[in-house]
Amino acid sequence: MSWQTYVDDHLMCDIDGQGQHLSAAAIVGHDGSVWAQSSTFPQFKAPEIAGILKDFEEPGHLAPTGLYLGGNKYMVIQGEPGVVIRGKKGSGGITIKKTGQALVFGVYEEPVTPGQCNMIVERLGDYLIDQGL
Repeated sequence: MSWQTYVDDHLMCDIDGQGQHLSAAAIVGHDGSVWAQSSTFPQFKAPEIAGILKDFEEPGHLAPTGLYLGGNKYMVIQGEPGVVIRGKKGSGGITIKKTGQALVFGVYEEPVTPGQCNMIVERLGDYLIDQGL
């Protein structure tokens, strides 16, 4: 299965049959290379990915400055240190799950809830970890 299929079928999927979707999603390697992304995923800069990876290594690193992706600033909220980073921006937010080789991103806006985004992103991340990725 291609990486794009994971993004299209598992991250950008219809949520609970409600016709709701994440607004953007991607799988990005730890080196910043894009494995696959939705057409709506923001054009990010390498320092943004480096900062996210540093926060996985040193939880709390992004809290004072915020998490940036594609120039958008998210307030870092509760996550699982070293495993999941969650951010909030207005009525939407972001969930990032770290696997052995990649970062799984999900970006949402209302009416999608933080919990729905967390479930989708973390489920795929857990699956990739189980596959050794």
